[in-house]
Parts: sequence; C-alpha cells; structure tokens
Amino acid sequence: MSVSDAQGNIRNIRSSTMGDTVDEAAATAERKPRTARTVGVVRAARELELRRGEFELAAQLGHIRTIAGPAAGRRQVTRQEIDRLRAAEGFPEALRERARTVGTAEGAELMTVSPGRFTRLARAGFIAPVRFYLNRYRAVVWLYLADEVRTFADREPALLTGRLPGPLRLGPDAEEDRRPRNWRGRRIGHLLHESEDPWERAAVVACVLDPALLAEAVRDPYERAQLNRLRPELAPGQPESEAALATVRRLVVADHPDEIRWHRMSLDTLLAEARRTRPVPRSDGPYEDEAPPPVERAPGPPRTAGRRGLLSRLRIGGERRQPVRRP
Repeated sequence: MSVSDAQGNIRNIRSSTMGDTVDEAAATAERKPRTARTVGVVRAARELELRRGEFELAAQLGHIRTIAGPAAGRRQVTRQEIDRLRAAEGFPEALRERARTVGTAEGAELMTVSPGRFTRLARAGFIAPVRFYLNRYRAVVWLYLADEVRTFADREPALLTGRLPGPLRLGPDAEEDRRPRNWRGRRIGHLLHESEDPWERAAVVACVLDPALLAEAVRDPYERAQLNRLRPELAPGQPESEAALATVRRLVVADHPDEIRWHRMSLDTLLAEARRTRPVPRSDGPYEDEAPPPVERAPGPPRTAGRRGLLSRLRIGGERRQPVRRP
C-alpha cells in the first residue's frame, strides 16, 4: 500500500468517527426532554402543588419570584425558581402554610381570643388583612395571613387578655375601621413590587384616588388617559350585581384624608419620574377619560299653525264652539 493510500484511509476513518459522534449527540439531545426556561402561572401552580389562589398570594408576598411575561399583565416563573422551591425543606406543605389565610373565627382560635376581640384588634389596625371577598349577603369577609396572626399573638400578649385600651372597649363602631385602608396599602405595595415601568407604577397609585381627585392631581388629560389605560385591578374577581360592585368600589377608593394626602404625594413623585423617562405621546384624538362633545342638531323648519298639538286644536275648537246664548 502506498503512502497516499494510507493517508486516505486515515482521513476516511476520522470522518466516519466524527460523523458517528455527531449523530449520537443529536440522538441523545432528541431523547432528553425539552423544558422551557419559563412557564406560565397556571403550570407553575400545578408543578408547585398549589391552588391558583394560593399561588397568587404566595407570589404577592414574595415567596415565589415571578417575572414579566411577553404579554402585558401576564407573569411567568423561571424553571430555576420552580426547582428551588421544590427542593426546599418541607415542600409543598411549608410553602402552602406561608400562603394560608384565615377568617375571623379561625384567626381568633389561633390567638386564643374571642371573635369579638379579634375583630376589634383588626379594626384598630393591629392585624392587616391580605384579602377579602363578599359572601352571599354581600357582606365583606376579611382574610388574614395565619403566620401574621400567630406572630402578633407572640409579640403582643398583653392585648390578648385583660381590659383593652379605652377606644377598643367602646364597641366596633366607636373607632375608625382601618381594615380597608391597610388592605389598600398592602395591595399597592404588591403591585409596585411587580412593576418596573414608571407609568404602570404611577397608575397603581392613581387607581385608589377618586376620579375627581385624580383630575385635580393630574391636569393633563393625555396623562390621565394613560393612567386609565394602565389601571390595575385591585380586587380579584368581578362582582355579579350592582350592589356588590358598589361595595367593592367603596373598598378600593381611598377615603381618609391622611391616606389621600399620602397617595397624592406618591403620585406626584411617580409622575415626575415617568415624565422624565417617557413623556406621554400627544395626538388629536379624543381622550379616554372625557365625554365626547354633545352633538349639534341642525335647526328644523319653523312650526306652522297647521302643525299644532292636540291640546291646541281642542282649545281652538273649544273657542270656536262657544255656546250661543238665546235671548
């Protein structure tokens, strides 16, 4: 065999070996399951063995790190975050317990107090609700984190027994109910934590202001339209009746002077940042938050005597048919 023939055989062997290696690598890659780097919240909740409400609350509390998805308002979870949570000690019971909520009766049992005492402490602002819903009688049912209820009981044992402070002893209607205010503040904090866009953050704070107060705070109609477009939903779900919708509206709108003043100051700061980052585009179209101008109607032809109403004809006929007095 010549030298050239030997070199050719070596090249053929090398190419054949490399081809086999590439084919084996491709086959191995095909056999491996392909996993997405991010998943939606529905699939993430299923893999973390959580109900949808438990997952949403855990994400709001920061126990589950979410990222913004490609679609506006859609959050996603990375595969790395899911693996981290599944590998944690006590999964899934520990994660589920951190998102567990209790009502007044169960919260009172955790604190070993009466439901009336628990309600007074919650109304006074010692325990902040994390959620609410309307029962079939359209009454507001507040929910609290079980972890926070136990922490409060351990931190403030003096408020669990004995006489309560004066304002708390006068009854549930004697002092201001801070539960709506505390829930609004907590919900706004969750939404601000999720958003990085300056206009979205400004819309979060603007959504708790009454429309009249918002128009006073934001004079520019284009900016108000931008805030309304990005307005988030504070309360979950959609009320089924007008009465329920009115109840929810009262809960999502700030009503205390101190709270209103705080949100207006926060809105001014966030608006200044949004204007510096990305001014609102201007156009000649109508504003979303303003009603269209009234339609001007062309003047019709003047009414003639022959087009009088029925009462006019009866009146005229009555004048013509006056009874004749006989001598």
